[in-house]
Amino acid sequence: MATVLVDAENVRRSLWPNMPGDELEQRTEDWGKQEGHDVQIVWEEDESGDDQIALLVTEVEPPVWVVTSDRELRERVRDHAERVIGGGSFARELRRN
Repeated sequence: MATVLVDAENVRRSLWPNMPGDELEQRTEDWGKQEGHDVQIVWEEDESGDDQIALLVTEVEPPVWVVTSDRELRERVRDHAERVIGGGSFARELRRN
């Protein structure tokens, strides 16, 4: 089982039309249960989603996967993430299920 950190805004805006937030949350939770992963959906708050993910990837027990298409974030997490999944690929996977 991996901890999967999902860059929520990046994923939901990866498809047109954009995926509504509640749909993203429900489909991601369902995907995590189906695949046997612990999923953490990270939304923009007081701190940017990217900064939250960059910190979380160093704090959670490996293996850690990060879902984002953001090149800068991918670079920031590459030394700690076992796998990085593109936001669009993940969104399409969610919609297939």
